[in-house]
Amino acid sequence: MKKVFAGCALGLFAVGAGADEITYREHIRPLWLDRCERCHGSDAPYLGDFEEDRKRYEADDKGPRMDTYADLAFFASWPDTGALMRRLDDGSNTANGKPGNMYRELGRSEEERQANLKLFKRWVGKKAWTMKRPAEISKEELLRFKLAY
Repeated sequence: MKKVFAGCALGLFAVGAGADEITYREHIRPLWLDRCERCHGSDAPYLGDFEEDRKRYEADDKGPRMDTYADLAFFASWPDTGALMRRLDDGSNTANGKPGNMYRELGRSEEERQANLKLFKRWVGKKAWTMKRPAEISKEELLRFKLAY
């Protein structure tokens, strides 16, 4: 079953972008460089290493590496489905209304955070923005992801 989901997720990344579509290269990458690169750049650990020594990396102000399209997509669609959304969400999609732990990093003001969150949501796909974890998501839900390069 995991192979089916992985295949579906990889197929999603090959889809081209329309003129008004949010793309990784044009929209998300520059935003990521400005707001996320310091902690999630090329000197950050891959997820497995981060999970093995979380306290040390957090003390160094480092989170899991997300410095490429593939690494960032890993945390959105598959295999770590919803991780990006759970961390960036403003609380409007959570049961307790609490924002994700990285929401505050999306901007210097609430207005900037909301604008940047909107970009991420459009990149992921409004119908794909989910708080679900990998075991909770269906093939049909995975097919909603846009993640245009």
